[in-house]
Amino acid sequence: MRARLLARSARLRDTPPGPGYKWVALSNTTLGVLIATMDASIVIISLPAIFRGIGLDPLAAGNIGYLLWMILGYLLVSAVLVVVLGRLGDMFGRVRIYNLGFLIFAGASVALSLDPFRAGAGALWLILWRIVQAFGGSMLTANSAAILTDAFPARQRGMALGINQITALAGQFLGLLAGGLLAAVDWRAVFWVSVPVSVTGTVWSYLSLRETAAGGRGRIDWLGNLTFASGAGILLAGITYGIQPYGGHPTGWTNPWVLTGLFGGAFLLLVFRVVESRVAEPMFQLSLFRVRAFAAGNLAALLTAIARGGLQFMLIIWLQGIWLPLHGYDFEDTPLWAGIFMLPLTVGFLVAGPVSGYLSDRFGARVFSTAGLVLVAGSFLGLLALPVNFHYGSFAALLLLSGLGQGMFSSPNTSSIMGSVPARYRGVASGMRSTFQNSGTALSIGVFFSLMVSGLAATLPSTLSSGLQAHGVPAGTAHEAASLPPVSTLFATFLGDNPIGHLLGTGGTLDRLTAAQRAELTGHGFFPELVSGPFHHGLSIVFGVAAGMALVAALASALRGGHERADDDTRRGGPDRSAEGRPTRTTP
Repeated sequence: MRARLLARSARLRDTPPGPGYKWVALSNTTLGVLIATMDASIVIISLPAIFRGIGLDPLAAGNIGYLLWMILGYLLVSAVLVVVLGRLGDMFGRVRIYNLGFLIFAGASVALSLDPFRAGAGALWLILWRIVQAFGGSMLTANSAAILTDAFPARQRGMALGINQITALAGQFLGLLAGGLLAAVDWRAVFWVSVPVSVTGTVWSYLSLRETAAGGRGRIDWLGNLTFASGAGILLAGITYGIQPYGGHPTGWTNPWVLTGLFGGAFLLLVFRVVESRVAEPMFQLSLFRVRAFAAGNLAALLTAIARGGLQFMLIIWLQGIWLPLHGYDFEDTPLWAGIFMLPLTVGFLVAGPVSGYLSDRFGARVFSTAGLVLVAGSFLGLLALPVNFHYGSFAALLLLSGLGQGMFSSPNTSSIMGSVPARYRGVASGMRSTFQNSGTALSIGVFFSLMVSGLAATLPSTLSSGLQAHGVPAGTAHEAASLPPVSTLFATFLGDNPIGHLLGTGGTLDRLTAAQRAELTGHGFFPELVSGPFHHGLSIVFGVAAGMALVAALASALRGGHERADDDTRRGGPDRSAEGRPTRTTP
């Protein structure tokens, strides 16, 4: 089949694209980034069902690593490889790399749904094929923006990139909802859903997409690729493992292996910086950072991605661990309902993204992106002011405000970044933009989980111990349960599990209590009411830091300069007046 698709694609290359081709490119690349970003988050909500399906307790001490890599393996690959794959798109054809990505993604989706193993072997099968799937997804996301930038004229580029980018961001939250719905049917359905979409997208992309910009053959920067991939991967892995306890500490930032990863990864990235300044054809075009719109836009995107990732994970824990149980929802049902109650955030994305992208084509990106980030910061401060047991109307309004703000920022910012670079660098620029965004999401897990764990560690042990003893749990058992790392409690709520039932059920303590005591301890209200104070303390730290990041990102966005973009003559083979990172000013 692939041979026939390649032959058909080769014939298309000889046919000039018609006036409607840009809409074909938009619809196909939007489908590609939607399924790629949905699969990045779809396992978060469905992890309990997946681990139960393969017969593995995700909260057992030896299994936390499986849980982390199920979530983070995809994110790490996406963060590390998108620049490389964008550069390959510049060299060998953006559509060619994009089409191959759809094919790899489809094959990995099939393999994930056919996991033949159980327990640890089953988890490793899923992790490895998730990494392969992420490789294919990175080929899609690394080249989609460049394909659209080639296909659309400058006057419509913001609208097209806005739809594409907002679909990608909305996919992260739609994945949460889809994971909850599908996991209730069957854990394999979480992976089945990607198969028909990715297969259809693969056939469609090979049959409809074509190269509209000439690729420039060159050398592959092997040393740059190696130092960047290893440095970024080691650094992000070190940050990830920093949230796990070590040596009696609630987090692992004193772990020698974590410190080695942090300093070793940073050193390799410094080596990468030196390499890229000396090779003739670098993979990472450092000269693009001379373009103010490109540099400021990527800095804002990085900080916003970190803040957005923290919002996503903290909202899940807040809803699943406290608010939903307090309102009568069973812990096992909270993953699904958490996705449903977070829908206003996605609605805000979908409303503001295309509109702000369209308007930014006429009036420039700076006003919309900066104002959007101010709204995001305001929504964080509003969430900070809410009580733990909030009124849903106020909560939904703040989520909608955050979604609107992120939509206002993301579309114009992407258009500004992609429109400010020379045509021949659009593939690598798209990959660099995706790297900052994906790295921010991975960093957010380490940053915000560490902040939350530190906040909980100060008050949770004493609160939990006294609360358990007040309901008949022996002092020794209560102290033992309270001395467990707070990250275990976070993971329990994150997975829709009753932490008290998990802490006391394995040792037989619950069996020695009265029926009334058991009902009280494992009911909907005991744990949420017990931890609401410590959790709000940690939440204040998290949302305060996120608001600060959003404001710094707004400042960076405001400093991007006026409405600038690289001259469109480069698309048509004309002079490249911005090759050294000096965009020409044009009128909208």
